[in-house]
Amino acid sequence: MKAASALVPSALAGRVGGVTAGTCVVLAAVALIAGCGGIKAPDLFLVTRTPASPGGSVAQLTLLVNEEGGVHCNGVAAGKLDDPQLLKARDLQEDLDDPSAEHLSLPPRPQSAFRYHVRDESGSVSFSDNSPRQPAVLRGLALFVLQTAQMVCHLPQ
Repeated sequence: MKAASALVPSALAGRVGGVTAGTCVVLAAVALIAGCGGIKAPDLFLVTRTPASPGGSVAQLTLLVNEEGGVHCNGVAAGKLDDPQLLKARDLQEDLDDPSAEHLSLPPRPQSAFRYHVRDESGSVSFSDNSPRQPAVLRGLALFVLQTAQMVCHLPQ
């Protein structure tokens, strides 16, 4: 049986070897950049939830969710969403597109507990937990924030 180098004409041997080596260098560079955090998943949205009345028992929460399900709570990496919650986050982001592009801002009613401000690639939305005429997506977002605060951020509320 002939050696592999004997099967490849000498004119192609250097080229095949050069392409393979070049490809390996490029792949190694990409792996290095990805491994060092050089490639970041885009953010889905950033939510700031503040107590409606100062001095309340619940502290402000800043929740950042990215496309891969990564969650930052108050600026600290807290973990990842499970698959159903990630799908919910993506659905919320899609449903927020119109209100966000319109920069919807809804006033609170009396006895409001929380005020929310959401930013995404389309714009921003501001509302309270008891704002009148809320689109369903805002109630869904408030529930998502509560559940993520408890399950991923390990906060009481």
